[in-house]
Amino acid sequence: MRISSRYPIVELGTAVLFGVVATWLLSWSPAIGPTRVSLGTAFILLALLYLVSVSVALAAIDLDTHTLPDRLVLPAYPAGAALLAVAALLTGEPGRLLGALIGVCGLFALYLLMALAYPAGMGLGDVKLAGLLGLYLGWFGWGQLAVGAFSAFLLGGLFALLLLITRRANRKSGIPFGPWMLAGAWLGIFYGEQIATGYLSLFGLA
Repeated sequence: MRISSRYPIVELGTAVLFGVVATWLLSWSPAIGPTRVSLGTAFILLALLYLVSVSVALAAIDLDTHTLPDRLVLPAYPAGAALLAVAALLTGEPGRLLGALIGVCGLFALYLLMALAYPAGMGLGDVKLAGLLGLYLGWFGWGQLAVGAFSAFLLGGLFALLLLITRRANRKSGIPFGPWMLAGAWLGIFYGEQIATGYLSLFGLA
């Protein structure tokens, strides 16, 4: 039985992303605060690596089938919440749990409203994924949440525009939005604080 070349590529890509996340966390972890402990940082890493695994799987599936399976998205809610809750308590930052809660409710509600307003353009799979990404983005901070949420539409819009310009799609073509939601969320996690601060500084607000 021949194994598709896609499988080792996905596995290699996941391993590379694991390394990227671990390297980034080493530079970000001092921002957690002086009360952080190594065990708490380890739980942050576990939460992020779990999100990487889910992200790769969902992006690949959405590109192929234009669906975001509940069997991957829904279990990620309690798993991610548990890991992030333990991380917040161990690092002495319980306030991050409020941010995570606001992120879940805020992004879920935003996407639900868009799905109700325009069902043809936004599916319930996107709504469920939005809540999960809001959990992580809100945990990391307000800048991360804002940038992660906005970046999904920016990246997805630019990709759709590129397809229209190159005539690889038309206005009626279905374009999976999940990969851009995931890409935007990771951009928010990695650089959201810096981007938000830079944007606010342009108006003298930071």
